Amino acid sequence: MSKINLLPWRDELRKQRQQEFYVVLGIAALVAVGIWGVVHLYHTQLLEYHQSRNQYLKLEIDKLDKKIAEIRLLQNEKERLLARMRAIEQLQGNRPLIVRLFDEMVNSLPEGVSLLRVTQKGSSVTINGVAQSNARVSSFMRNLETSEWLKDPQLEIIQAKDEAGQRISNFTLRFTQTVPTVSDDTEGGT
Repeated sequence: MSKINLLPWRDELRKQRQQEFYVVLGIAALVAVGIWGVVHLYHTQLLEYHQSRNQYLKLEIDKLDKKIAEIRLLQNEKERLLARMRAIEQLQGNRPLIVRLFDEMVNSLPEGVSLLRVTQKGSSVTINGVAQSNARVSSFMRNLETSEWLKDPQLEIIQAKDEAGQRISNFTLRFTQTVPTVSDDTEGGT
């Protein structure tokens, strides 16, 4: 005899397939959530790494900025010291010229002329003085002109006054201090 199965086998098969579908769907959902979690964890760690790297770079940049500021200060100090050294060297180099200036002025100064003030700006020298007469001022100017170290005397002001019964002349005189060049005759010894 043949077996007749009256049980609803199709419904059971459908239920079994439905259960399998839900199981596979659940596993797929779990796998998807796991993958999403791993990706999220990776991105979070990557973001933290870059933030810590950026923080490190900012700290290093701040250190370098401080060093650059220190270097600028040192360069400014160096420039200031070099300028000071140049000024001192110039003064040291001009020291014999100042001595020569006063020596030449004393040698050129005739009797009856007194110097009240001597001012030097670069190679220009201005003298304020008192003389017993205008002729003595002229003599002083001629003596300055004959000097190798002093050139171009120019009388700026001369004023005659009577003081204590004597006539005196106040004058202002300007000239140029030069350094004479050594000629070939004196170098060769002839």
